[in-house]
Order: sequence, then C-alpha cells, then structure tokens
Amino acid sequence: MGFWGTSPFDRGAVADFVGDLEDMADGAERLAAIREALCSAVEETGYLEAPEGEVALVAAALVAAGRPGGQPVDEVYGPTEAIAEPSQELADLAVRALDRVLAADSEAAELWDDSASGPEWRASVDALRTDLRPASESVRGRAGGAGAAAADGERENRCP
Repeated sequence: MGFWGTSPFDRGAVADFVGDLEDMADGAERLAAIREALCSAVEETGYLEAPEGEVALVAAALVAAGRPGGQPVDEVYGPTEAIAEPSQELADLAVRALDRVLAADSEAAELWDDSASGPEWRASVDALRTDLRPASESVRGRAGGAGAAAADGERENRCP
C-alpha cells in the first residue's frame, strides 16, 4: 500500500481520483463522482480491496470538508477546487462508506490494523465520522422526533 501518513490524501491510490475531480467542469459533476465512489464501497458485498476503500475514504473526507466546520482538504494532495456544500444525505452515505472501509472484510482496514499507525488511522476515520454528523445530532444520537427524517434520509442516500 503506497502511503506516507494517516490522512485520507496520503495515498498513491487516490491521485487518479483527485485528478479526475480536478478535470470536471462543475460542482454537480464532482458531487456525482464523489457519490459514485462512496456507492462503490457501500455496495461491495465481498472483500473491499484497498484502492476502492482508499478512494471511498477520500470521497468521505471531501464531503466532510464541504460541510460547515469540516476540516479543510490536504493543500498538497487534495483538489484545488472546493466541492459544493454536500447534502446531509450525502454525508450519511459517506458515513456508511466509512463503516464499510472499517469492516473486517476490508483490505485497507486489515493493512492499517497490521501497522503501527493503525490506531492513528482509525482515529482519523472517527474524526471524519464526527465531521459528517448532522449539526442537530447530540452526542448520544439524533434529537427526539428525527425518526421520520432519518427514514427519508435513508431512502435518499441509497445508491442508484
């Protein structure tokens, strides 16, 4: 695995994805590519190979960066163009993709867990999850009365 740090952007496998985003003409096209990368990870029912997991991780980082208060993308390896502010539904999809990347049948998780930096990597993924959480969500979960909204969001963050 070609990596040099625990940031989602510190991997050779994401360079093509970031380059493709840079070549896209508008924000809607970039958001569609990000959704596709997230869906690829979420829909994988078998073993999730490291490159696909790494691209899903960077896609989730881009979604998190576009949210209010999100951490900015890597200035050196991230895209130079900001993405349009993502919907909460896309953020929910990004959380599902992160869950998939962290699963037992994910090569990226296996490789990181076998390294000395595994705990630091998992902490960086957990930080992304926090950035993707709805602003109205409390530490223990969504505020009361969010059941219908959660069901609507679940329908909308399904992959095509």
